[in-house]
Amino acid sequence: MKIKRKTLYGYLFISPWLVGFLLLVLWPLIQSFYFSLNNMRITPTGLQFKYAGFNNYLDVWLKDMFFVQELLQFMLNISLRVPVIVVFALIIAMLLNEKVKFQGGFRTIFFLPVIVAGGPVIDQLISQGATTVPMVNQDVILSILTQFFPMWFAQVIGELFNQIIIILWYSGVQILIFLAVLQKIDPYLYEAAKIDGGSGWECFWKITLPTIKPIILINLIYTLVFLANSSQNPIIHLIYTNMFAATRGYGFASAMAWMYALIISVLLLIIFFVFREKKPKRMI
Repeated sequence: MKIKRKTLYGYLFISPWLVGFLLLVLWPLIQSFYFSLNNMRITPTGLQFKYAGFNNYLDVWLKDMFFVQELLQFMLNISLRVPVIVVFALIIAMLLNEKVKFQGGFRTIFFLPVIVAGGPVIDQLISQGATTVPMVNQDVILSILTQFFPMWFAQVIGELFNQIIIILWYSGVQILIFLAVLQKIDPYLYEAAKIDGGSGWECFWKITLPTIKPIILINLIYTLVFLANSSQNPIIHLIYTNMFAATRGYGFASAMAWMYALIISVLLLIIFFVFREKKPKRMI
């Protein structure tokens, strides 16, 4: 009887989330998939549906020249931005984990852009040039990079330098996550390692990194999902533009959104299988 009561309390506790998921997530997903299978037009009498099967999905790849281009650009960008954000967050978290004065103030400073720089605010900051380093000359950096890399790859790295401030602004949540796990590491492990002659670099590779490896996976997944849904992502703008285009509509945009979500899911699975914690093999 007590177990049933606890189970009932558990369902009551999560019931707001279940209702929100069913109404605000699952039902819109079902609607979006239904839209993607139809050609939709907005008329004075309402929405008109014309069944198209999976033709919208084929048109995304065969008739839209911008989707593949923006997708490849996005893949190149995240291959550089995700490691930069995660590594920067780890470095800052390790510095904040040391015994320094005004530690709480520094944590607030690094997390504040997550609260302030969002949505329209970040758009205004970018348009006013607040996210670039004035002393960094983009043309000079690009000319140097083209001496060592192909033009397409040099442009990606140059864009990374050009938006380095906004990229570092995106690391606030990751810093707090890393900081939380670093504070859970037993300090006696480091003391024992130093007594045995271990250096700080060896302590990092032998103690810190193996301990935080699962958290690295969490931050990689979080960073990829955040960048994939960022307002600065050109694919999101492309989907929005096609939604209201006269020759495209909701059906085509929904199909594009589903293809994009599928690609992001594949990337998440790749990250999970590469960075997951592997169980040691049992000796027979």
